[in-house]
Order: sequence, then C-alpha cells, then structure tokens
Amino acid sequence: MKKLIFVRHGKAEAQIFEISDFERSLTAKGKYIANTMAFRLKEKESSIGVVISSPAFRAIETALIFSGIYKKPSNSIILYDSIYYSYRFNLQVLCEILSKINDEEDTVTLFGHNPSLTELVLTLSMGQYDSVPKCGIVTITFSVNSWREIGQNTGNIIYQLNP
Repeated sequence: MKKLIFVRHGKAEAQIFEISDFERSLTAKGKYIANTMAFRLKEKESSIGVVISSPAFRAIETALIFSGIYKKPSNSIILYDSIYYSYRFNLQVLCEILSKINDEEDTVTLFGHNPSLTELVLTLSMGQYDSVPKCGIVTITFSVNSWREIGQNTGNIIYQLNP
C-alpha cells in the first residue's frame, strides 16, 4: 500500500511589486497554522516519508516546518520546479515524479499550490472534494506495491485535515 499526503502551503504575504510571487514568504499566522497542522498530522501519521516540495519559498517554508516537527533533515526535501507552475503540474508530471521514488518507501508528502493540488486529489481519487485550503492536508492511499502503478481513480481519500 502506498500513501500520498498533499499539503497546500500556508498563508503567504500579499503579492507586492517588489517581491515576486515565487519569493513570497509565509505570514506569521501562516507559520503558526503550519506548525499546528504539522502536529495534527503527527497525531495520525508517525512518518511523512519522502518530502517533495515546490521550490516557491512559501511551499519550502511549509515543508521545513513539517519536516522540523517530524525531525527530518531539511536537506532531505526534494524540490521540483514543475510543482510551482500549475499549468505544468498534472497527473502525468506527478506520476513521473513518483516513479523516481524507491518502492521501499510507502509514504510521500507533497507540498504545493492550488489549483493543482485540488485537481490532483480529484483525479487520483473517485471521491468528491471541494478545494484544498491553505495549509490543508489530504491523504490518499493506493492499494498498489509500486509508485509506478498510481494513476487516475486508483486512490481513496482516507482523511482530510483543514485548519
């Protein structure tokens, strides 16, 4: 069985001319909520497994907060540019990313952005889902032995945690 945990980044600073969207940081409230959500996830999951993140600063900050709670080294976070660019981050790209994960790993936690995360949750599961809120968590399990077997409608949403 494989488990994919989607985490949307926390609340970020408003976009201003002087700072690009890519560089926006989490607000103090965004950091607080990310910390709270990491502890809530830890009540359900003993491990977050392989950590994959968008390279956007707010996503990395969120991944670092969760990794810190789980005592994972910050240099173990894997960054993929395609996760930031929503027009490029789709099921095919996700499957390419997952195909590089060793099948001995049963859990992957992915930090990213909407609308891509919500679209992937809907594509991977047969469940209905509105939208992943900021710092929301959706966990999907797959009755497969290899990450390469994951595809459309192959997963089941087992829980969601909203701030």
